[in-house]
Amino acid sequence: MLQTHPAVFAVNDTYQIMVPVKKECLMWVQVGDKTYYDATCGILRSLSEMHSVTVPMAELDAAGGYTVCIREVYKRGSWCSETATEVLTYPYTFTPVPPTDARAYCISDAHERVEEPIRAAEAFGAFDFLILNGDLSNCCDDPAVLLNTYHISSRLTGGTKPIVFARGNHDLRGSHSEMTETYTPHSRSGHTYYTFRFGTLWGLVLDCGEDKRDDHIECGNVFCCRDFREQETEYIREVIARAEQEYAAEGVTTRAVIIHYPISHHLWPDYEFEPDIFREWCRLLREEVRPHIMICGHMHISDVWKPGGPQDSFGQPCPIVLSGVPRDGYHAGCGYEFGDTAIRATHTDSNGEILQQTAILPHGMPKKDF
Repeated sequence: MLQTHPAVFAVNDTYQIMVPVKKECLMWVQVGDKTYYDATCGILRSLSEMHSVTVPMAELDAAGGYTVCIREVYKRGSWCSETATEVLTYPYTFTPVPPTDARAYCISDAHERVEEPIRAAEAFGAFDFLILNGDLSNCCDDPAVLLNTYHISSRLTGGTKPIVFARGNHDLRGSHSEMTETYTPHSRSGHTYYTFRFGTLWGLVLDCGEDKRDDHIECGNVFCCRDFREQETEYIREVIARAEQEYAAEGVTTRAVIIHYPISHHLWPDYEFEPDIFREWCRLLREEVRPHIMICGHMHISDVWKPGGPQDSFGQPCPIVLSGVPRDGYHAGCGYEFGDTAIRATHTDSNGEILQQTAILPHGMPKKDF
């Protein structure tokens, strides 16, 4: 009944357990003795191939496992809907991220590839959580393409590890891109930007939207990303206002920003969009949040950019690590080791090679050859 293993996305203080199914069905998740339903206002959902259940992060971490429960729907009517008597159950173990020294692997810009990003991740070795940083597909013209996220995450996590998801610019394109809330995780308010916390690691996920102005000819009058980004600016200010519950909370030693587009870099004129907004994001991050690392994709390169370097256009708040190199039969990603005194970034590729390793030290300057 399940098309893939579930993806367990970390959003704020919850996990969103999402899974595509093969037939119309009802779904709920059992965590210990508690039941969490895929429902809207008391109605179990069945019309979508994507099912999603939100559970408290602390409860799933403590339980160490969950069970996906499925009941097939034969006919949904005004009275006496016809459903299967049998409930199919799919039990999964779950391993929370360790409180310190977490390992992660980031896949960005897969652009329809599945096998190559998986091989690049395997070259890094074991990891505690997966980062999916946008543009796993070229566009969203077909619902089947939207499942690329789940084919990759299913193979790499098997439904047993957390995932952090950030949307890329290609994820906005196509006739089905407006179904973002159905196919990707989001906050309670429906936003694709949020925070998360794994032990001593605190993270902020941001979403730049499309990589052009709303009035660009390629956008075709279907975007309102400037308004979206202005709302996101207010969200960053809200995070800063509750700093003591977020990045300045007791026990936080490492602060990371995960965003597909490297916001501090000014591209060529055709891609000069929202410099005022991105300059303000950089200022807020640099002066208030003070992250140790920004994890990006979009540029299709494996590199580390220093603050004040040639790519720093708007006041880069911290070192930026870029990964996600898609070519025919090839992909390169990056693994991370989040220590309390340093972060190590290891770029690997689908040929099983380690491309480079970089240590991000507490004062924020990357050091190679460590």
